[in-house]
Amino acid sequence: MAKYKKKRARELQHDRFRDTTMGFFDRLGDTLEGRGRTILYGLGGLILAGLIVIVFVKWSNRKSDEARQALGRAITISSTPVLTSPIAGTTEPTFSSAQERAQRAIEEFEKVANKYGDPYRAEARYFIASHRLVLDRQKGMSELAELSDSSSVPEVAALSKFALAQANESDGKLDEAARLYSELARLNNPAVTTETANLRLAKVYEKQGKKKEAADLLFNIVDASRKAKGEDNLPLPTSAAAREAADELKKIDPDRYAQLPTETPSLAG
Repeated sequence: MAKYKKKRARELQHDRFRDTTMGFFDRLGDTLEGRGRTILYGLGGLILAGLIVIVFVKWSNRKSDEARQALGRAITISSTPVLTSPIAGTTEPTFSSAQERAQRAIEEFEKVANKYGDPYRAEARYFIASHRLVLDRQKGMSELAELSDSSSVPEVAALSKFALAQANESDGKLDEAARLYSELARLNNPAVTTETANLRLAKVYEKQGKKKEAADLLFNIVDASRKAKGEDNLPLPTSAAAREAADELKKIDPDRYAQLPTETPSLAG
């Protein structure tokens, strides 16, 4: 009953506001002739539309902040170290196994996925599928495959495909892993760059015994990185993927490594 009263009071307050506002426009319209009234009503509509937009933006920003905080809490849980012996006196969640942590993380990410829209829902589904690999590997891989093909958020689709490729690689399904890494290299999504995808592809080639193909990819990654320049025509910093590719090339093919252009001394990492 109390809730009804509050709701009704809000309705009545709204009615009084509407009556007062429209009465004002009516009285002001009476002072003008012909088109004056039409112009005033049009102006009133524009003001109302503007207010609606402002309210929606504020509501949307508040929901976005809420969603980011919820997603952050879930990520914190998912990255909590596994401890066989909990730390005495701590108030933070602790987990004795990767399975226990994965289950709790999934529960938190499901809350986000069920309450908020994209991109937070898509991101939460990606994390759910990734953690599902620990509990039910086949189901997790199936969820990652679905996201990589159908997610409306390109970054989530790319990350899901990358996680799926890594899972296939660790399972020894090298041909499937190579196919997925190749697709990611062509996409060049900011979440999984061509450099990163090709680095993983080169490592798959190594496992397959394709030393030349691996060396070619690694050489091209490092060569392009060392020659890259920014808008000011100065060399760009070497990426982490390019540094790792250089180390890998030096290990598997020292002669090819020696053919690389010299790295800019000021940017050497």
